[in-house]
Amino acid sequence: MKKRPTIMDVARHAGVSKSTVSLVLQNSPLVREATRRQVEASMAALNYVYNRSAANLRGVGTGLVGLVINDLRNPFFTEFAASAQMAFSRRGFATAIANTNEDPDIQAQTIDSMIEHGVSAFLISPVYGGETSSFDRIERAGIPTMQVLRMVDERTDIFPFASHDYATGGKLATRHLVELGCRNIAFVGGLEDRPITLERMAGYRNVMEAEGLRARYFPGRPSRAFGRETARTLNRDHRDIEAAVCFSDLVAMGMLFGFAEIGVELGRDFRVVGFDDIEECSLVFPQLSSIRCDTTRFGEKSAETMLRWIEDGVHPPAVHRYPVELVARHSSLGAPRRSG
Repeated sequence: MKKRPTIMDVARHAGVSKSTVSLVLQNSPLVREATRRQVEASMAALNYVYNRSAANLRGVGTGLVGLVINDLRNPFFTEFAASAQMAFSRRGFATAIANTNEDPDIQAQTIDSMIEHGVSAFLISPVYGGETSSFDRIERAGIPTMQVLRMVDERTDIFPFASHDYATGGKLATRHLVELGCRNIAFVGGLEDRPITLERMAGYRNVMEAEGLRARYFPGRPSRAFGRETARTLNRDHRDIEAAVCFSDLVAMGMLFGFAEIGVELGRDFRVVGFDDIEECSLVFPQLSSIRCDTTRFGEKSAETMLRWIEDGVHPPAVHRYPVELVARHSSLGAPRRSG
């Protein structure tokens, strides 16, 4: 007797995922019309018959959401992933979390694997480089997907983008330093020409230009090691620079460590403002001024937006940016003196 075709047979024939076929069978509004017609044509070609009672028995498990993160070793991204995961969990959705280590090949492999395992949706903080093939694969599979924190695919009608208002953050940090009397202010860290670097620098450049001041940029990998080395470089070769807006808190932390090693006191001899306001900023000494992005809340909001999409069919806005604020601490204001 000839074997009856299965959902997997239909998925392979149509070139989509098993979850996409399931969405078509459920008449889900999440599936693009072209994808729906493609799947229906494959079902007709294979003489597939939907066994709804069996599907109902299989459908008692939880949905699965793929969280694909570019660098989970960075506490900023870890905090985002953890808060999003908990928000999904509270609504009965399981999550598969993957670290792509800023590697486009690992990202492509991860996305393909998650599609094959039937994820219901993706939240992706993507890597730069070679990104379009992964998103093309997701589009063919018809899986709801949001880009978060980084936008690498400009088709935001298909892959909505949510992030923070980084340009305003750069402006707030620079204006704060100018109001403290600083004139020679550098922007430290971030790889050149990366969109996220340009966004965070935009506000800095805007304020420097408005004040008639010279913008100075020291590019580099956003790491503690780079920040530490840059602190030494500034102290040795650029003694006129008196303050820095850092691409990230990791860079600012590195500068804090580097200046401490050579006896430069932050908040008095040099002023620093970081970006992201990770938990460590309030725990180190001197405490680090930073642009707060409220990453925990952002993770929760991103998950809630995705849940409204996959459960209620409410498509997210193409682009949405959440507000940021300056949190001024010792590294720019100066550490309080101990009473003696």
